Amino acid sequence: MHWPATVRACHPPVAWGASRRSRAAEPDVPDDESALYPVVEPYRSLRLPVGDGHELQVELSGNPDGIPVVFLHGGPGAGTKPAQRRTFDPAAFHLVTFDQRGAGRSSPSAELAGNTTQALIADLERIREHLGIERWLVTGGSWGSCLGLAYGQAHPERCLGFRLHGIFMAERTEIDWWFHGSRTIFPDHWETFATFVPEAERDDLLGAYYRRLTGPDREQQIAAAISLRTFSGKTQTFLPDAEHVAALTEPDAALALARIFTHYCVNGAFLEPGQLLRDVSRIRHLPAEIVQGRYDIVTPMCTAWRLKTAWPEARFTIVTEANHAATPSAPALSLALRDATDRLRDSMPALAA
Repeated sequence: MHWPATVRACHPPVAWGASRRSRAAEPDVPDDESALYPVVEPYRSLRLPVGDGHELQVELSGNPDGIPVVFLHGGPGAGTKPAQRRTFDPAAFHLVTFDQRGAGRSSPSAELAGNTTQALIADLERIREHLGIERWLVTGGSWGSCLGLAYGQAHPERCLGFRLHGIFMAERTEIDWWFHGSRTIFPDHWETFATFVPEAERDDLLGAYYRRLTGPDREQQIAAAISLRTFSGKTQTFLPDAEHVAALTEPDAALALARIFTHYCVNGAFLEPGQLLRDVSRIRHLPAEIVQGRYDIVTPMCTAWRLKTAWPEARFTIVTEANHAATPSAPALSLALRDATDRLRDSMPALAA
């Protein structure tokens, strides 16, 4: 397989057709992370068997009588982090977070068997039913936005609305961009990432890494995972952040994400080409906030723009001082997510009635 020197992340631009409500906004946000909500400890943690040998770590926080909301982490395979609760008002929301199959504290770690998008959608329904939740707000970023769209389109009757950011729809062009096209922005980091494998395999980095991550050599698995996660960490923040990179390259966590991430990429996230954009009509009647970093290199803004154009009723916010990940040194994305969640909170009483 031969890849061009620069791989496009998106198809040609779609026509402008957004309603007034979806007009892109570039808010002025403070650069003080203290404006986020505090990290609250879960009031309940549970282990939920979901079949295929998988058991999920599920945590509940916030107000048990509040508006139900589920947060879907990225990756796939990244797991949840306490800081992700900081964009949710703990007095208003009943927040459900969980580690998806093979990720975080779910077990078995890094497991690929029975790990598909359809299985994760079924897991969401198991969690919702187990907790006795009728409908919930669906939130997530990066891979979490992809899973959120897939879940919502499968079960629109169970959704109150959506808050999605760092939009990813698992199209081949998006995957190719991450593995090859992003070298146009970060040629130095990409060269280190690419030279981890022999030159003969560099035209297909996804395949080369996947073979090593799923091969029998544990040391090679770990080395490949750390190489992949180092590249990811160095390309997803607005400002260089060594602490962020270090957090992503802890060996066990890196292996789980790298194995699951490449597993989903190789299989097109188990979705039909164009499926998520095609089926937006199933959820267009629901309120939605789409938040996107203008300088997102991991999931470029053109994908979010295509979603916004197909979903003109959604509110679309562009965050100028943001790449893909929010960090303490560049918290603008987190602050915009907080604002988006607050807007949904304020509209929920009538919607949930």
